[in-house]
Amino acid sequence: MSARNILVINCGSSSIKFALVNEAQETFIVSGLAERLGSPEAVLHWQHGQHKHSQALPSADHGLALSHLLSIVQQTAAGVLHGIGHRVVHGGEHFSGASRVDAASLQAIRQVAPLAPLHNPANLLGIEAAMKLFPDLVQVAVFDTAFHQSLPEHAYRYAVPQALYAEHGVRRYGFHGTSHRYVSRKAAQMSGLAFDASSWLVAHLGNGSSTCAVENGRSRDTSMGLTPLEGLVMGTRSGDVDPNLHSHLARTLGWSLERIDSMLNKDSGLLGLSGLSNDMRTLEQAREQGHAGATLAIEVFCYRLAKSLAAMSCALRRLDGLIFTGGIGENSALIRSKTLDHLGLLGLQLDAQANARCVRGVAGAIHADGHTRVLVVPTNEERQIALDTLALLD
Repeated sequence: MSARNILVINCGSSSIKFALVNEAQETFIVSGLAERLGSPEAVLHWQHGQHKHSQALPSADHGLALSHLLSIVQQTAAGVLHGIGHRVVHGGEHFSGASRVDAASLQAIRQVAPLAPLHNPANLLGIEAAMKLFPDLVQVAVFDTAFHQSLPEHAYRYAVPQALYAEHGVRRYGFHGTSHRYVSRKAAQMSGLAFDASSWLVAHLGNGSSTCAVENGRSRDTSMGLTPLEGLVMGTRSGDVDPNLHSHLARTLGWSLERIDSMLNKDSGLLGLSGLSNDMRTLEQAREQGHAGATLAIEVFCYRLAKSLAAMSCALRRLDGLIFTGGIGENSALIRSKTLDHLGLLGLQLDAQANARCVRGVAGAIHADGHTRVLVVPTNEERQIALDTLALLD
């Protein structure tokens, strides 16, 4: 059988990220982004080999953008497409793994949409549009939350009345599961260990960030909770705050719940602390120039990350290594170094030269000799989604 092609689709509220993955190739055949959908500035960007292209799609919706990108995919795949894998952010307790898309799975995704109102409805738009264009093609939903369904109850329950969990699903779900699973498996391969007999701490660091404890191939704890707001300092998200902050702001400033929610999700994190940017690259440059806000944002980010990793270690019986991944985790030697400065009690220490070398897609070990393993492992969520889709095809 020749190597199969899987199209991976990640739909946002005004964007579609896509990649055509061949099971025998490490690089994507074609990949791209449709953005600013629904506006006059809607545009489709894609890369095929070394060649980059763009096409204006004025006021295009998700369906129109998908029809254009699917035409490109069909051409580059020589008309041979074996399945479509869709990223879905929230699967609630319904899904502990990938699922073929059918009437039942679509209904379950709709039911948990209140838990991810910015994400699941957009994910559904992509699924439904793709099903109309390819009604006979196998389509698979892969959930950010599924990997974390192995959390023990003492890790996922909140200390709130039982009825809120039993009747409304109020519990910790976790996100970035596809990335955490992919890089922990890769780390085991790099280290000559069996994935199902190894234990890892993982730091997925980007505009959205989370940590995870992975033991014997299963997630045992993670920093995000009911929503992606819980946990670490992120690009524009606050991460953990005093739960009574909402009532304090409402009582003292007269803020509405909507305004508080927007502030915590869109105006906080690195952006709120620095008063400058949510982009770590910008903040590192500003720090070098003495910008106090950028310096503070980086210090808080690293300290909170270290605290979270130390907390995650409670879920493990041994530690085979720490993994850094995501845009920041893969590229910022400074963030890795400053974070490990807080984690001496875990026996973590970096080799400065190795740490500096592992940027821009370079994977490898960055720990000092004789110390606990620390690895930089580039994530590839699209490839993991394609692998999950192929597994269901098989």
